[in-house]
Amino acid sequence: MDKPTILYEDNHLIVAVKPQNLLTQSDDTGDENLLDQIKEYVKETYNKPGEAYIGLVHRMDRPVGGLLVFARTSKAAARLSEQVKVHELNRQYVAVVEGDAPDRFTYVDYLAKDPEKNMVTVLPAYLKLQGKEAILHGRTIARRDGLSLVAIQLETGRAHQIRVQMQHAGYPLWGDHRYGNGKAKEQIALWGMRLSFAHPISKEQMLFIAPTPEEKPWLYFERELRGLETIWPQIKPAVEQQ
Repeated sequence: MDKPTILYEDNHLIVAVKPQNLLTQSDDTGDENLLDQIKEYVKETYNKPGEAYIGLVHRMDRPVGGLLVFARTSKAAARLSEQVKVHELNRQYVAVVEGDAPDRFTYVDYLAKDPEKNMVTVLPAYLKLQGKEAILHGRTIARRDGLSLVAIQLETGRAHQIRVQMQHAGYPLWGDHRYGNGKAKEQIALWGMRLSFAHPISKEQMLFIAPTPEEKPWLYFERELRGLETIWPQIKPAVEQQ
């Protein structure tokens, strides 16, 4: 089992970078996953007997990479989960999408998932009560050759949310085989670049940044991405679009 890339750890939590195409947690495939890697790491590092407790606070789609925080105690798990619930655990992504995305945007949709096909769809307005509300905010950082680099902040955490909402708005993600026009060898251009939250015990505000992979299409926006590592834009608009 591969060792996880850990950016921070203490007695209460672990912040790790999930590689692209690695499951967050186990599923029916039985493939390797980050949660089990973290458990094995803690068990070996601290000589813990039996299975180590690691609380899963939030998830990320299999093809998507980036930052995740895991809890090492049930108290930390409960407090971090509450931050997720009240939108105080901030997950900020970068994506490369097809088309010229708006300067600023807020999308509010209602999503429904087909568990058999593992597909999510946006419901029409008259069926919205049958779905789950999904809200994201975004800002376009740069446009080049028919592509847009966008920074996105989730307000809700629905399955496949960014991929489905951006495609529904007319800006499918580069390399998205499921919802976009991704070609066989392309990797989806969606990355969990920034993660911030209050430490569950000390209450200290914590911020983590994970640079994007050095590959296409991120290399098309290399200069802008370096800027995002130091200066993150205000994403949420003063007046939300509906």
